Amino acid sequence: MRSGSPSITSVRIYIESIGTVLLERSTKAKHVSIRIKPLEGVRVAVPKHVSFEKAQEFLHSKTAWIKHHLHHVKAQENKRTIYSQHQPFRTFNHTLQLQPITGQTTYKAHLQKGTLLVTYPAYKEETDEEVQQYIRQAIEATYRLEAKAYLPSRVAYFAQKFGFTFNKVVIKNTSTRWGSCSGLNNINLNLHLMRLPEALRDYVILHELAHTVEKNHGPRFWALLDKISGDARGLDRKMKAYRVAIY
Repeated sequence: MRSGSPSITSVRIYIESIGTVLLERSTKAKHVSIRIKPLEGVRVAVPKHVSFEKAQEFLHSKTAWIKHHLHHVKAQENKRTIYSQHQPFRTFNHTLQLQPITGQTTYKAHLQKGTLLVTYPAYKEETDEEVQQYIRQAIEATYRLEAKAYLPSRVAYFAQKFGFTFNKVVIKNTSTRWGSCSGLNNINLNLHLMRLPEALRDYVILHELAHTVEKNHGPRFWALLDKISGDARGLDRKMKAYRVAIY
């Protein structure tokens, strides 16, 4: 069977100095495009009218470009926190406490009196990827609880203050967006907003509330957002220092 057959939706290939690349059929793509994202690697979107062979040719022609951008992506990935008993870490409302337990064979997480306690088997090193992954999952679960307790009331506060109307607030865990506003004026907010400084967290909320009035990012949208946030463009630039998946 040819790799360009419509029945095949994705192909993984290995390119020296780049690593594994995912070529994936896309019904939305109009041309072959390359995306490089932290923790996800290199993905090539392949339109339905383009064969995987042609997409690979395009990929190889962009090897130098990919290597250049991979260098920056790897630098971002290296900024991820390595959680340690000796390095303080705090979510919005909880202090992380790590505890190896002799005789324990599983991982456990508990929230108690402002503490997120994560216990793990004593025979495991805290730097093991499996341990770090569990800690990260426990932290994300904590952020979700904190977000559900805090963000809806914050949206309501700003909506009342500036005269916006919205439908409901939904807390999500997406890998790319901090927030979005649907056509029905549902405000979708990422639980990772709880990691941001207060001014930027509020900026994202105001950004999405502004979309209840202006659905695109045209001049009227930015004028409105600037009016309610005080410095829309400046805050937007500061947001670029933060990534959803890197913390």
